Amino acid sequence: MNSQFTNIVRLALGIMLVVFGSNMIHDFIHLPPPSGKAGDFMASLGATGYIFQTVGLLEVVVGLMLLLKKWVAFGLLLLAPISVNILLFHLFLDIPGLGIAIAVAFLNGILIYKHWRQYKPIFT
Repeated sequence: MNSQFTNIVRLALGIMLVVFGSNMIHDFIHLPPPSGKAGDFMASLGATGYIFQTVGLLEVVVGLMLLLKKWVAFGLLLLAPISVNILLFHLFLDIPGLGIAIAVAFLNGILIYKHWRQYKPIFT
């Protein structure tokens, strides 16, 4: 679990989550808004007034867990539904962002696989 590869994957995913999660809370990386159905979907989520801040905060917390190597297995479980949603959003509504979505889901999957020993008691 503590191989150099695992550490690199953990740090890369942690940095991505902290940066993009922070950007959801306070927009400092100006990304062009999606258009069409993706834009409509994002506008409706933004109209709630809390979704982006909540998901952004959760991403930052999980990213910090990964970077600080504290409760990594728990953080990965919290991230799993978020990464699946990111992947499905880009797959069905916003294809141009699919690359980063695949990267997040893939890195999360690698780390879940590497920590599988900690999840095994849940399924027995």
